[in-house]
Amino acid sequence: MVRYCLKSSFALVVASVLAACEPGPPQHGELTHTAARLQREALRDDRAWELVESLATEIGPRMAGSEGDRRAVEWARQRFLALQFDRVWLEHVSFPLWRRQSESAALVSPVNQPLAVTALGGSPGTGGPIRGEVVHFPDLAALEAAAPDSLEGKIAFISQRMQRTRDGLGYMAAVDKRSHGPFVAAEQGALALLIRSVGTDAEGPPHTGQMSTQRAGEPVPAAALSNADADRVEEMLAGGLPVVITLDLDCGFDGMGESRNVIGEFDGSGDTGGFVVVGAHLDSWDLGTGAVDDGSGVAITMAAARLVAELPERPRHGIRVVLFANEEQGVYGGKAYAAAHRSEWGRHVLAAESDLGAGRIWSFRTRTAADAQPAVQQLADLLAPLDIAWDAERPAFGGADLSQMRRLGVPVVDLQQDASRYFDVHHSASDTLAAVDPADLRQNVAAWATLIYWAASSDVALGPIAPTH
Repeated sequence: MVRYCLKSSFALVVASVLAACEPGPPQHGELTHTAARLQREALRDDRAWELVESLATEIGPRMAGSEGDRRAVEWARQRFLALQFDRVWLEHVSFPLWRRQSESAALVSPVNQPLAVTALGGSPGTGGPIRGEVVHFPDLAALEAAAPDSLEGKIAFISQRMQRTRDGLGYMAAVDKRSHGPFVAAEQGALALLIRSVGTDAEGPPHTGQMSTQRAGEPVPAAALSNADADRVEEMLAGGLPVVITLDLDCGFDGMGESRNVIGEFDGSGDTGGFVVVGAHLDSWDLGTGAVDDGSGVAITMAAARLVAELPERPRHGIRVVLFANEEQGVYGGKAYAAAHRSEWGRHVLAAESDLGAGRIWSFRTRTAADAQPAVQQLADLLAPLDIAWDAERPAFGGADLSQMRRLGVPVVDLQQDASRYFDVHHSASDTLAAVDPADLRQNVAAWATLIYWAASSDVALGPIAPTH
């Protein structure tokens, strides 16, 4: 009995010594000092700019399932390796393959005039040019209220204008006409649907975007008009003139496509088994080069993770960067990641996605466990030098690709970028490198490096959170 007690005591001493050697969470002063160091380095580092410049100019458009998409996957794998991530791997993603071949539209009455138009993602083709009189609706609700079959042989036109807002909520108020409008127009017997682009520019090219992948029924051919041309059509209609348009969309689904989620991971300094997940989506639409949506997010999260990994001592938890496939046409990469990693949700310390361009970050939101609020206040203190305030009133969304994680209880954070100009170029041919400000990009990296370091250093359980829809 005495020998057993001596052995037990010795084992406890050894365990205590080993525990003392394990890296613990940094104290408040150390955390503040290291976060300040990361911010200084990020604000003078152009690694994110070099990444987004390379992706936008060397790869360019990368619509899911295209040759550009395949090249982007290999680009991402090679960049992860060049940044010396400890592990890099690919995970398969499949989805219905939608292709755009050509598109055109023109006024034929009361004047002859070409219109700037682009097909909405998921739209069926017109099967050659079609012609119809335009019937005007101010918003989706008005189209829904139209008498059944009252649009037989007509082209419905929704003129609702998106409002410019700093937080981007104007997009949420306007996007339903794109998501659900083509299905409603079909139910009302329309020949096709035209919408005013979901964008805040006045004179730029039309903005595409995906119609709903969840709504039942078959949509009519649907396209977006540039805001300038939508103004012209609306003015003619307001004047009481009958407006007739021809529309020719060569697009549609063509079997199944595939791509890859590209994942890079850094080990933590402790044996926690946990990791912080950050990411962005690698695909883009085909009209521009995807520098803003979401090449900037790709560059920001890769560069920020590398900065944290370069510290003299890494934080205790690991860091995983996920570049998701085919977010634009149905969040297929996010869904595939959720299915592949369902058994390890408990290891996800925190998740966050950068997918609102490259405007300066001005606020952050969280969705964490209730007793993690003191830790969140600590994050607020660390981000304050970057002029980033804690919006404690609204819970974080987490990003489209992370929605499955959030629903299963993984805590999430939003670093809210200034979206005042984001929707000038979003989903359009104007989404090029010229829309990215290098100084704003550096501020983003500073904020993301701070978030990653804080979460990966924490010994506070930030989740699980209550499951959400």
